[in-house]
Amino acid sequence: MNDSAVASGVQVPGDLTPVGYVSGAYGIVGGIRVSPHSPEADALLSVKTWWLDKPTLHAVTVRSAKLHGGDVVATLVGMRDRDAAEALKGATVQVARSEFPALEEGEYYWSDLIGLDVVNLQGEALGKVTDMMHNGAQSILRITPVADPASEGKAQERLVPFVDQFVKTVSLEQKLITLDWGLDF
Repeated sequence: MNDSAVASGVQVPGDLTPVGYVSGAYGIVGGIRVSPHSPEADALLSVKTWWLDKPTLHAVTVRSAKLHGGDVVATLVGMRDRDAAEALKGATVQVARSEFPALEEGEYYWSDLIGLDVVNLQGEALGKVTDMMHNGAQSILRITPVADPASEGKAQERLVPFVDQFVKTVSLEQKLITLDWGLDF
């Protein structure tokens, strides 16, 4: 598989990761408001090249970005009017994963956790992380159970707080999270 493609004559990184979406214009001189996928919005605040998928995939250079009421407000190089900013509403904002800021040991980006398999301390499969949420106090793993043809009825999705009490190990290399969580929870 190709690690990159070409969009508008520019090499597109093969590790683009969605980090938010444009929720509207900000101010009268072409600022945009971005709803981040994570509350910290580290990548949006530190990376200077974003990729927007509207009208087609293209790179933009960020002049400034800051947190404002849970969103990120940003000004982009070359964008100077509110109408142009409004035209981007709904665009997905992506950043090259290789440009994300480094994290401390034991910290993880949500995008790195989504897709990992989850087992409990007994080695029983709990499912796969399909999404992350934030409830104001901590991040929450949304775990979709593995399909078990022997089980009657549909197994319930699990919502598990991403805290040390429950999360015992995370191995990005093995693509595995081990929880202190019973099958009957």
